[in-house]
Amino acid sequence: MSGRVVHFEIPFDDEKRANEFYAEAFGWKLLDLPGYTMAASGPTTGQAAPAEAGFINGGLLNRDPAGASSPVIVVDVPNLDEALAKIEKLGGSTVSGKRAVGDFGFAAYFKDTEGNLMGLWEAAA
Repeated sequence: MSGRVVHFEIPFDDEKRANEFYAEAFGWKLLDLPGYTMAASGPTTGQAAPAEAGFINGGLLNRDPAGASSPVIVVDVPNLDEALAKIEKLGGSTVSGKRAVGDFGFAAYFKDTEGNLMGLWEAAA
């Protein structure tokens, strides 16, 4: 089903400080990747997907004044290109177009009509 919130991203100024905060405050399991920290907010499967219904995982990334400067929610769509075209038609704007995320799928960022930065996710086939 598309249209679901499937991921979150939290920007940081100090990666070590942010990682320690979220690990201690909520018990999140963190996995450092180049330029990104995956955050598991609950039990996961072998592929890092939530193992229980009712929660999502996310990540922490460098704060970027031109991009992620506040928390971002990510919405699942069946086709990123079509979703970005529809968003533009409705008055939103593309911030960064479709890009591959390993073998998992594709991500993009857009601004809604209120200027909020949001994410899109298209899972790999």
